[in-house]
Amino acid sequence: MSTVSDALEALTDLQPDRARVTADILYGLSQRPRQLPSKYFYDARGSALFEQITRQPEYYPTRTELQLLEQCAAEIADVVGPRLHVVELGSGSGRKTERLLHALADPVAYTPIEISRAALLASIARLAQALPAIEMLPVCADFTQPVDLPAPQRPAARRLLFFPGSTLGNFAEADAVALLQAMRQTMGADGMALIGIDLHKDPALIEAAYNDAAGVTAAFTLNLLARLNREIGSDFDLDAFQHRARYSVPRLRIETELVSTRPQRVHVAGRQVDFTEGEAMIVEYSHKYTEASFAALVASAGLRVTAQWHASAPAFALCLLQPA
Repeated sequence: MSTVSDALEALTDLQPDRARVTADILYGLSQRPRQLPSKYFYDARGSALFEQITRQPEYYPTRTELQLLEQCAAEIADVVGPRLHVVELGSGSGRKTERLLHALADPVAYTPIEISRAALLASIARLAQALPAIEMLPVCADFTQPVDLPAPQRPAARRLLFFPGSTLGNFAEADAVALLQAMRQTMGADGMALIGIDLHKDPALIEAAYNDAAGVTAAFTLNLLARLNREIGSDFDLDAFQHRARYSVPRLRIETELVSTRPQRVHVAGRQVDFTEGEAMIVEYSHKYTEASFAALVASAGLRVTAQWHASAPAFALCLLQPA
């Protein structure tokens, strides 16, 4: 039996340090257009704000995926089989994971990989209480970088990588292929990955999801600047940037930006960065897919879709991948 204290003692802490964060930010600001890595959204406040986003009436992906898991969890469990080591990339609150773990037959262990220590500790404490028979092996790390997974005490039949929330869509195509290739290596020859993907639909519905009327998404985006000011000593003026999210139909993606509202100079790690009025920094992509485009993407990484479960309104899918 796994207790909360057991799970917390098993924590592997590989959270990026200040030097790593600073280097990533300086690199992004040197690009044209300027960029900030979306993985740094998730400090304690950012994680809490994202949970609020998932409960906004405009934000359909989370509730749609939760409903889909409710409907299909038993069928998914039959397909993937028993005694799995479940590894989740970017675990967040773990709400979806709990539904999946409850449905699986005799899961051996659960390893959430999450960059936000606060979110990781909160979710693992709750899941350890809810699922005491499953060994909890949390890892605080950037899942886009190689991570050595902890070994369960009880041998698993195979690994199941769980990547919900259409988080894969946050990566540009080349980066998505590289991540899928790394997932293929992590899962092993007999392993699997269950990935949630948001499908192309009415652009107005998609844009509304990233521009909620309550302004929670805007606060979430601007919190990235507040985190950088606090953690690496930059001096972004939050009142001088605005959130903007627009759907590009040709590229099938939401493009979220922070737009400078005036000419200004920002200091980051002793360097000056000048912005013109109206200049935008890219902070996140959220790609949407068709069945054909997703199948082509995973094929590029040496994987294939072996099963799918669909929600129709709004369109969303859970896809099971295995090595090709």
